[in-house]
Amino acid sequence: MKERLSRERVLAAALGLVDREGLRALSMRRLGKEVGVEAMTLYYYVPNKDALLDGLVELVFSRIAVEPAGEWRAWVRAFAVSVRDQLLRHPELMPVVAIRPVATPGSLRMVERAARALTEAGFTASEALHVITAVATFAIGHTLAEAGPDSPDNPDMDLDGMPVLAEAVAAGLGTPADHQDRFDFALDALLNGLAPRHDIHRAGSPG
Repeated sequence: MKERLSRERVLAAALGLVDREGLRALSMRRLGKEVGVEAMTLYYYVPNKDALLDGLVELVFSRIAVEPAGEWRAWVRAFAVSVRDQLLRHPELMPVVAIRPVATPGSLRMVERAARALTEAGFTASEALHVITAVATFAIGHTLAEAGPDSPDNPDMDLDGMPVLAEAVAAGLGTPADHQDRFDFALDALLNGLAPRHDIHRAGSPG
């Protein structure tokens, strides 16, 4: 029995196509062949290419299984870790995730749940969105750099007269363990610096 077509199936097929053949291979005609229908049929599920790309971003983020509950730094950290993990599974989609804003109802509902949890932890609504944006931007940017071409990580670089860089390279700069350590180090610093503004002002008040 032929599997019934749905938006979810269309997006899953599109993600599989991008994973296998890259973003340039993604077209409505090519995607139609993937799911066994004419390209025009797809427009019932995704009205245009932009909607398709927005749906792919939503699909990737929907796989981030982090419940915004408990101590906020713990689940926000888990969110950042999961963003990186998902993007490393779909490196061809990273440029899309990096430049497309959250736009679909499904994605916005995820942001709403996270923002609500942060407001319950003492952040204002605006501050809650600042936290989500800062952490997501960090995780996406770090992963883009991690998956991109090497530069200072390249062991063939001429580091004569640069003892600090040479020592870092010798210690394993650019290895998977190094990427993990960089991510953890920067994420901890970011989270430790985030707090509701009224808490920051109170901590800075004399006496």
